[in-house]
Amino acid sequence: MTVLSLDISPAGAWRYWLRNSVVFKRTWLLGLMAWFIEPVIYLVAMGLGLGKYLQRVDGWKYIVFIAPGLLAVSAMYGASFETTWNSWFKMNESRVYDACIATPLSAEDVALGEALWGTTRAAAYGAAFAIVAVPFGVYRSWWGILTIPALFLIGANFALLGLVFTYLITRVDYLSYYWTLFMTPMFMFAGVFFPLSKLPGWVQTLAWFMPLHHGTEMMRALMTDGNPARAGWSALWLVGASLVFLLVPPFILRRRLVR
Repeated sequence: MTVLSLDISPAGAWRYWLRNSVVFKRTWLLGLMAWFIEPVIYLVAMGLGLGKYLQRVDGWKYIVFIAPGLLAVSAMYGASFETTWNSWFKMNESRVYDACIATPLSAEDVALGEALWGTTRAAAYGAAFAIVAVPFGVYRSWWGILTIPALFLIGANFALLGLVFTYLITRVDYLSYYWTLFMTPMFMFAGVFFPLSKLPGWVQTLAWFMPLHHGTEMMRALMTDGNPARAGWSALWLVGASLVFLLVPPFILRRRLVR
């Protein structure tokens, strides 16, 4: 089977997205609180607590500096949790995937619909964080309004990456490696908590390949710097990365489910 032979229907992917949205309506409040609250804790603890002991970072109060990155983190968490733990459960435990491909939906529709849903969850978590952050005075530019649609770009990247890993592994235990070896280093070294300019060149080069780094730079350019041009370059990177991985989850899932 080749990528060109994939059986993808946008309407089918949309139907799977609708299925997930109906289920989410039952637990939406708990679902939102579970994963956007951690970035809020970081904002309060580090921004207000640690920030009192730090000088300005890149000319900004520390809470203003870290808020854009934490907004990107909230989108990262939303997409990643949905497309790792939740997707694994639907594929292997509740057998939602098997039930769906027994209908006119194809495995590719399910994978693409899952990616769309993970992107939506990312935007929802991020929007909740963005609203909570307003009273802290972290928005210094009206361009910050564009952070809401920008959340979808971050979400798409992490939704696709999460699905690629989840569809490849054979045991649920392996998901811990994704979070420990991929997510945690990115969380620490993507430029969320400190500028990367003082770090060795190889660290800066490595950060360039991290979607969270470009998400952070995009949000910071919009929220604090008011620099849409710089945000646009980061957005282009995120769009390009999404296009590279767009058909990978459908391809892997078809090989896994259709025999």
